[in-house]
Amino acid sequence: MPPRDNGGMSTTRLAALGPAVQNTALHSLPLIARGKVRDLYAVGSDRMLMVASDRLSAFDVVMKAPVPGKGRLLTGMATFWFERLKDVVPNHLTGEAPESVVAPDEVAQVQGRSMLVKRLTPLPCEAVVRGYVAGSGWKEYAKSGTVCGIPLPPGLSPTTPLAAPIFTPATKAAVGDHDENIAFAQLEGLLGAARAAEVRDTAIRIFNAASAHAATRGIVLADTKFEFGLDANGTLTLMDEVLTPDSSRFWLADELAQGRIVALDKQPLRDWLASTGVTGGAEQAALDLPEDVILGIHERYARAFEQLTGRKA
Repeated sequence: MPPRDNGGMSTTRLAALGPAVQNTALHSLPLIARGKVRDLYAVGSDRMLMVASDRLSAFDVVMKAPVPGKGRLLTGMATFWFERLKDVVPNHLTGEAPESVVAPDEVAQVQGRSMLVKRLTPLPCEAVVRGYVAGSGWKEYAKSGTVCGIPLPPGLSPTTPLAAPIFTPATKAAVGDHDENIAFAQLEGLLGAARAAEVRDTAIRIFNAASAHAATRGIVLADTKFEFGLDANGTLTLMDEVLTPDSSRFWLADELAQGRIVALDKQPLRDWLASTGVTGGAEQAALDLPEDVILGIHERYARAFEQLTGRKA
């Protein structure tokens, strides 16, 4: 929705969130790369420090305006899920405190927004699992009755749960490029049949475990994407982030029961951007979001964090 004229109230509320972290600048560790949200630093040859900035991306392009506190919310939620799912799938956390590998004057930059992780060989795909048909999946289904080439029953709506979750992989895009949905046969071509099946089965298993927990917290996990890598022994390992509002669609269960979708994720931002005529491209990188839109993102992410983890944001 368009921003409201509220006499400066949004400015006051935004200021109360504190300064946003657009980029980190650690002098004690070599910078490997800046992703859409995370800054990656080398810790020796076998570990990385992943620091979640407050940058915001939509349509695979980084926005000009950051969201104060977003990186802390993402990190808190990801570490919650990594711990909860550790018996379902191995993950990349080392268990060491991120603050232990930076200089004393850098602790404030990383505290609460970073993870110290194992270096893995990343798989060149995103493992998307859908319990509902939304987003790009809905566009394809409305046109052809399929999602990533998978035939689905006629008459579905975005609020209709699928009989069972489906696995719809995508390519992993570089910053500024768009992820592309691919058929499972294409994933087999990338990874080999056995590894592709392992990724699919593991992703669905994680999705089911996460959905069960979310349901007890009044949230429906509509869909999500996972990233996997291989450790030195070739073990499939969950990496990057997991089950955050950046990578998932979280819907309020009581609203969905009434046929309404109330999202605690990034979709309302995408809808707002589309309503202003922005659907991707270089012009989006320079877009400065209104304060009400930034506040709305923070409030939805904070509510998702609190509802799913049971902790105060």
